[in-house]
Order: sequence, then structure tokens, then C-alpha cells
Amino acid sequence: MLAAACQQRRVLPEEIVAVLDVLPRAPRRRLIHRTIADIAGGAQALSELDFLTLCRRHRLPEPDLQERRRDQSGRLRFLDAYWRQWRLHVEVDGSHHMDVRHWAADMRRQNDIWTTGDRILRFPAWLVRTRPDEVAITLRRALLAAGWQPQT
Repeated sequence: MLAAACQQRRVLPEEIVAVLDVLPRAPRRRLIHRTIADIAGGAQALSELDFLTLCRRHRLPEPDLQERRRDQSGRLRFLDAYWRQWRLHVEVDGSHHMDVRHWAADMRRQNDIWTTGDRILRFPAWLVRTRPDEVAITLRRALLAAGWQPQT
């Protein structure tokens, strides 16, 4: 609900924090604060919040969210997650990406990214939520292949 309210521009993260400040005994206060921090950091959808949780749980580096980039036509695009140091993008696709027009546009954008030398992984949102271990294994392999070295 928090992500949807902020995504729809009905409320700002700072406004939610201000309400929490006057409600010191609000249920799930810590969860709300953490979620609002993630939203303020760029997460715009529940699937992106799930992805951040996955990265933390599996001790993977946290990506930059909603990375801006210009496509071949000069149009501004936003990528869900990006690790600049390792030139790795992740897109978490909701069900609307199955529509043929979205699917074709996604493929064009993915090809655009690949031809610049970056890598891109795509995961359906349901997989991030229901099989986070599987997603984490793939993500870990990609980060390691790109030069990431986990801290021991």
C-alpha cells in the first residue's frame, strides 16, 4: 500500500514519516520506516521492494534503483536496478510486460543495453516473490562473472 500510494503521487515518503513521528506506537513502525526509506531511495513498486529484500537476505550488494538512461532514440528510460561498477541491470517485470507491445519494446531496450556492453537480467515479479533463492543464485552468478567479490 505504501509503494502504491507513493507511486500514484497521492502521498510523499516524507509525509508518511511525519505521520509516524507523531504516532510513536504505530504498529509495524520499523517495517514502515524501512519501506519508506526504500521508496525514497527509488523503489516504486512492490516487486522492487521484494527485490531489495532479496538482495539484503542473500548478502548481495544493493543496486541503484530507477537508474536513468537514454535509449537510442534519446528517450529517457528508467531501469529497475543497476550495479554501475559491474555494468549489470536487472528488470523485474510485472504481468503487463507479457502484452505483445510491451514485450517487443522490452526486447528493443534490452538489445540497446547489450550493445553498449552492459548486461541485463530479467525476472518476472512472481518469481522474485515466490522463488527468491532461485533469483539470488542467478544474480550472484552474474555479479561474480562481472567481477564482484563477496566480502567474507
